[in-house]
Amino acid sequence: MAINLQKGQRENINAPKFTIGLGWDTNSSSTGSSFDLDASVFILGENKKVLSDAHFVYYNNLKSPGESVTHKGDNLDGDGDGDDEQIQIDLTKIDSTAKEICIVVTIHDAESRKQNFGQVRNSFIRIVDDSNNTELVKYELEEDFSIETAVEFGRIYNKDGQWKFEAIGMGQKGGLEDFLNKYN
Repeated sequence: MAINLQKGQRENINAPKFTIGLGWDTNSSSTGSSFDLDASVFILGENKKVLSDAHFVYYNNLKSPGESVTHKGDNLDGDGDGDDEQIQIDLTKIDSTAKEICIVVTIHDAESRKQNFGQVRNSFIRIVDDSNNTELVKYELEEDFSIETAVEFGRIYNKDGQWKFEAIGMGQKGGLEDFLNKYN
């Protein structure tokens, strides 16, 4: 049975291979433009900086070096139930200098479309063990991000040889470029 986390909670990840599922719905009374939310992953070293440009995995770079992180593709509208985007992680292949995997979701062209996370509902991140398809943890964002256009959903980090997940749920006004500046 999955553990439902609250903001700030941490949980051990005892599966070497797992899938991160991200999901969301948009309000029907939104801006008239479709919502295109994008999941991205930054593989960080000890200094909290991305190991290289290739260790930034998103819709234009679907695989990290060694294929330890694989983005399963960009969902342009978030329609349907379940995961809207998925990212597979194989910790047996992760770079030995990697200490953290940061998971963010941004709204593509948010400023020109006049969109923000206040118009997004039912957003979540979950981790599913690939060996048996069991949901290990789930974190549902319940905050009202009325002006934010990007959210750091969570992070997976290595502490003393044990990989853990932390539910972050931190929004910011800005986009993917702001996270690039933060982690480069």
